[in-house]
Amino acid sequence: MRLPITTLPHPVPHPDPGRSRARRAAPPHARGRSARRLAVLTFRDLTDPAVFRAQLDRLRRTARPVSLAEVEAALRGGAPLPPHAVLVSFELGHRTAVTVALPELAGGLVPAVAFVVAGLVDTEQPYWWQEAEYLVGQGGRARGLSARTPGGVVAALSALPDPDRRRSLEELRVTAARQAPGAPQLTSADLLALRGAGVELGNHSLGHSRLDSCDDYALREEVQGGHHRLTRLTGAEPRAFAYPDGVFDGRAEPLLRGLGYSSAFLSDGALFDLRGAAGGHPDPLRISRLHVNAGTSRGLFDSVLSGWNPTARRLRGAVAVRVQDPAVG
Repeated sequence: MRLPITTLPHPVPHPDPGRSRARRAAPPHARGRSARRLAVLTFRDLTDPAVFRAQLDRLRRTARPVSLAEVEAALRGGAPLPPHAVLVSFELGHRTAVTVALPELAGGLVPAVAFVVAGLVDTEQPYWWQEAEYLVGQGGRARGLSARTPGGVVAALSALPDPDRRRSLEELRVTAARQAPGAPQLTSADLLALRGAGVELGNHSLGHSRLDSCDDYALREEVQGGHHRLTRLTGAEPRAFAYPDGVFDGRAEPLLRGLGYSSAFLSDGALFDLRGAAGGHPDPLRISRLHVNAGTSRGLFDSVLSGWNPTARRLRGAVAVRVQDPAVG
C-alpha cells in the first residue's frame, strides 16, 4: 500500500523529547545499528482511532515512511532505504483499514500495504478462531479436543492438520447452542477504494489456513486461490504475500515465485536486519514484521522507530539490503 511511492524528504532535525527518551532507552550498540534495520509495522483491528492517529504522527516525526515498492527495489539491489525506514502494513483485511486507517494515511502521505484474506471479501464470515471462541462459549464441543476454554480450544485447533481443524470446527457448529454472529468483512468496493488511494493490496491467502498444517493441495489452494480471487476482485495481480499466522512454509516459495511475487512477510516479532549475513543473498520472501496495536506503549513504539529491536532473541532470516549512509544524506 502506498500513497506516493517516493521517499519523503529527510526530516529537518528538531527537538523531540519523546525521541530522545527512546534513544536513551535503547542500548548504545542498538543505537549504532538503528539505521540498518527496517521496521515493518503490522496493524490488525484498529480499536482506537485516536491512538492510531498519534502513532502515525510519531512515525512521521521520528522515522522515514517507505513504500512497498521502495523496499522491493532495495531488495533487488536498487536505491538503498533511508535510515529509520518504516513500512506500514495491515493484516487480515479488517474493515478498519478503510474506515479508520485510510483517512489518516491519505492525510499524512504515509505509504502502506494491506494483506487481504481473499476468500472472506464480500462476506460476513467471521475469522475461524473468532467463530471457534464464540461456539465454545455456546457449549460447542468437538471430539479430540480436550481443552474447554475458548482460548485453549483455539490453540488446540491451530495445532491440528488443516483437514482436522475444519472437521472439528464443523463439530463445534453442530453442537453449539447458537451460531456465531456475522462479522462484516472488506467489500470489493473497499478494495477499490484502498487501491484508488494508493494503498497496495497483498495476498494473505484464500482462507487463512496455516500453511504448515496444509497438505500440498490445500497449500496450493491457499496461495494460488487467494492470488486469483484478489486479482479478479481488483483487476491487478498482488505482488506481496503475508504468511497466515506469520508461519513460513518452504513449499510456498516456488508457488509465490511462479506467480511473480516480489516479497513475502513473516510475523516473527522482529525488525528486519538490513545487513544480512556474510556472503548471504537477499531473500525477499522472508521479511520480518512485528505487530503494533492500541496497547503498544509509546516508549516501545518510539524504540522500534529508532531501530531498536524489541525482542531479546537473535534475529532470524536476516537478508542483505543496501542502506543509505546517514552521513551522505
